[in-house]
Amino acid sequence: MGSVTSSIADNMKSAMKESMDMQQQRMVENQRKMAERQLHIQNEMRSRMVAAQLARARELLYWWGSFYGLAMVGMIAGYAKSRNPAILVPSFPLTFVFGYQLDLAYGSKMERIIDMAEDIMDKEMGMLALPAGLPTITEIDKSIEEHKLKKKVK
Repeated sequence: MGSVTSSIADNMKSAMKESMDMQQQRMVENQRKMAERQLHIQNEMRSRMVAAQLARARELLYWWGSFYGLAMVGMIAGYAKSRNPAILVPSFPLTFVFGYQLDLAYGSKMERIIDMAEDIMDKEMGMLALPAGLPTITEIDKSIEEHKLKKKVK
């Protein structure tokens, strides 16, 4: 009778261990999938933000282009009327600003910025360090509690 009971207990023990192992594997797989989804979502949000910045740069270019065109017409007209070359001096910095904005909006400026950022990440990681390092869970929890206390005081 004792051997039957111990046999059943051993079978139950091995079945429970097997079940727990399978459950742990599923948990690990689910965590991996969740991490992949989070990375995908973060990348999607980053892409949308970059697209919005590029759209903003293009919209700003329309305004700069209009201003630049009107300013140039005004400077050329002023020069034609007075023959004073000093009137054309503002055209030089305006041309640089307009050229920069044009390169950012429609040129390869974004690609060069990305390449430069990759270089910084490869060769100058010390420049990217956060002050006081990465926050820990304990620090975050403490900050949340302090924030709640400040809210209650007000």
